[in-house]
Amino acid sequence: MAFNHFPAGVHDALTPLSVTPVTHSMPMAKNHRPDRTRTDTASGPSPGTILDRLASGPSRASRITHTEHLPPRAGRHAVWPDRIRAEVVAAVQSAGIDHPWAHQAQAAEHALDGDSVVVATGTASGKSLAYLVPVLSALLDGSEAPNGRGATALYLAPTKALAADQRRSVKELAHPLGTSVRPAVYDGDTPFEEREWIRQYGNYVLTNPDMLHRGILPSHPRWSSFLKALKYVVVDECHTYRGVFGSHVAQVLRRLRRLCARYGASPVFLLASATAAEPAVAARRLTGLPVVEVADDASPRGELVFALWEPPLTELHGEKGAPIRRTATAETADLLTDLAVQGVRTVAFVRSRRGAELISVIAQERLAEVDRSLARRVAAYRGGYLPEERRALERALHSGELLGLAATTALELGVDVSGLDAVLIAGYPGTRASLWQQAGRAGRSGGGALAVLVARDDPLDTFLVHHPEALFDQPVESTVLDPDNPYVLAPHLCAAAAEVPLTDDDLELFGPACAELLPQLESAKLLRRRTKAWHWTRRERAADLTDIRGEGGRPVQIVETGTGRLLGTVDEGAAHTAVHEGAVHLHQGRTYLVRSLDLEDAVALVEEASPPYSTVARDTTSISVLETDTEVPWGQGRLCYGSVEVTNQVVSFLRRRLITGEVLGETKLDLPPRTLRTRAVWWTVTEDQLDEARIPPEILGGALHAAEHASIGMLPLFATCDRWDIGGVSVPLHPDTLLPTVFVYDGHPGGAGFAERAFHTARAWLAATREAISSCECDAGCPSCIQSPKCGNGNDPLHKRGAVRLLTVLLRGAPAPQQRDPAAAAPTANPPEPARQGPPAP
Repeated sequence: MAFNHFPAGVHDALTPLSVTPVTHSMPMAKNHRPDRTRTDTASGPSPGTILDRLASGPSRASRITHTEHLPPRAGRHAVWPDRIRAEVVAAVQSAGIDHPWAHQAQAAEHALDGDSVVVATGTASGKSLAYLVPVLSALLDGSEAPNGRGATALYLAPTKALAADQRRSVKELAHPLGTSVRPAVYDGDTPFEEREWIRQYGNYVLTNPDMLHRGILPSHPRWSSFLKALKYVVVDECHTYRGVFGSHVAQVLRRLRRLCARYGASPVFLLASATAAEPAVAARRLTGLPVVEVADDASPRGELVFALWEPPLTELHGEKGAPIRRTATAETADLLTDLAVQGVRTVAFVRSRRGAELISVIAQERLAEVDRSLARRVAAYRGGYLPEERRALERALHSGELLGLAATTALELGVDVSGLDAVLIAGYPGTRASLWQQAGRAGRSGGGALAVLVARDDPLDTFLVHHPEALFDQPVESTVLDPDNPYVLAPHLCAAAAEVPLTDDDLELFGPACAELLPQLESAKLLRRRTKAWHWTRRERAADLTDIRGEGGRPVQIVETGTGRLLGTVDEGAAHTAVHEGAVHLHQGRTYLVRSLDLEDAVALVEEASPPYSTVARDTTSISVLETDTEVPWGQGRLCYGSVEVTNQVVSFLRRRLITGEVLGETKLDLPPRTLRTRAVWWTVTEDQLDEARIPPEILGGALHAAEHASIGMLPLFATCDRWDIGGVSVPLHPDTLLPTVFVYDGHPGGAGFAERAFHTARAWLAATREAISSCECDAGCPSCIQSPKCGNGNDPLHKRGAVRLLTVLLRGAPAPQQRDPAAAAPTANPPEPARQGPPAP
């Protein structure tokens, strides 16, 4: 029997540890190291005062396990390069900015020199101005060209909200420049009647990688005049381009560079990231070009108070009698309510769409008991809303009409929300980079800010709130992406060939894996070689072979049965878990029950209802080894890395009582299985090691299962992933290894680099896993250490002490770090046809 954990959402609640609140002295991570020079802060209560008020309720103070104080920092000015147009400098000064920060001037200088540059400074450090000033200056120069349309610039953002926000900023800044600068958003929401005007006359086009991939590049002849004049490509929030998504974007940018070269252009890339380790290395891997790094943050910032908050234990017990902590969702809703009553403008970041909706509903209900007018000043913001709903929420947040917003990461990425006082983070967001990005949303007007991380009942969250040094003494993670992943590269080679036939001269641009892939694509009758070039052979669009966000397939539409109204969409890969029959679906504060899911027509029919529960899907997973690329002896056991095939099926769902999370029942489902070819790390143990660890056969499955759950929970501390990105399987006797085996795999076709990172950091990763389990004070295991609400086997069996003993013996045989083979594993050979790639993690 295999015990499994397919990639899925993270759960809520925490470990019963007793820790005295303490203030921790912190040497800051690279982009967050303040100096000790104090600056003026905005009026209003200080972040410390706001936190004191939050902690003043019954038992509230004991929930704060740690408080970090980041002192304010003074700024360092410079002057703009003299090659910047005087009109642009004047426009910037009319916006109230007399002198740039030193890093802004330095980045502009590189851009003018024709060097691609990445600006990797803190949140609200003025990165937008660093790239806008040289861009506007070039557009102004181009407007005076005697022939042609003049210079153009392309702006890429990971979300539509950020592109729309940037357009507002550009219009305001460029207003004194008249019609010389013509910014326009070109995305899926752009009306068709506007698109031709943008192609012909827009000289600063703001879009996203998805639209570039599906809309602009395949239609490049219609964009020829724009591409011919392309001077700058701005890649904003470039740290978000990681894993499979980042690998796809890297190939999209190579296709863009190839078409620009065809039209005689060689644009300079200007990248921006608030949080990135080795930003020049990541930017070079993303663009395929040499990139200069500007990372010395010269901007000022106000005081930041960062609190770690652990919800209390409840009187309830979960599966196998495990103690249950109050959910992070309920705790965050309470804090958001309290902050709104105080008039503190707050954004609560939540991992899931459902969580964002729940927090807003709970906060609205509680605010209505205080003052009905306050309830209207809290809302939810998430992906899947219709465009007009998103725009209305963004305007309300900008204007201050909204006091509180429960948002998914759709609002994390750079939307300029001035005047926020506090940020609540409902559960560790998966990486330190995202944590600092979210915390940086507050205090953007220069005043002090409060950030509170509310821990979920999850091994990693529990570990972090009691080991603050793992957050505050460590730099942000390196960005992991693999453009050579054949599941990523193959469809982009097809798309590139459909745009312009591929020649031998193009192979260097797309990477060394091309030589092996092109014959395979030719054998699959996707490409055909004629004379000296490869041509696309199919009638359908090559760009439709892949979804660059790794989701695949067309979105499932969510339709209200009584009215036929379209409520929104959900990705096909998530449909099995999110909108299965019987699922509870939340939208704009209203609750719906899914009556049917038609996978063939991609439609979920829902009707409004008010069930006293939420739903959580359960699944089963099996795994087979396709190829072992690397293996290392760990004593008698072995640590391996290679290619696997995972088969997953959603089999049932649980109904959980709102607020408490108590399980009310389970309902079976009949959904088809899905297969996934990906990359995995796995470890095996021998009979002798089991004897040494005192693991008899009757507890072996539970010990392996517990170690698997906890290791999945801890991997985000060592790789730029979260639990949505990875899955796992544990087997007492696996048919391919013939030994007890634990697998942890990437939840994306072809892999995303996370399992490879786990392989190379396995000693530290598994040591932290053992520590997380052993330090939890529960008796037999709980959600804080070894339980998972997404477990396909209902957390049965699990054996906490057996897992600790097993990991202890395994780690005893681990080689020293310098002895481990550092060679990176090769990409998977023989990928399937791109159009048939496996399903993503839900």
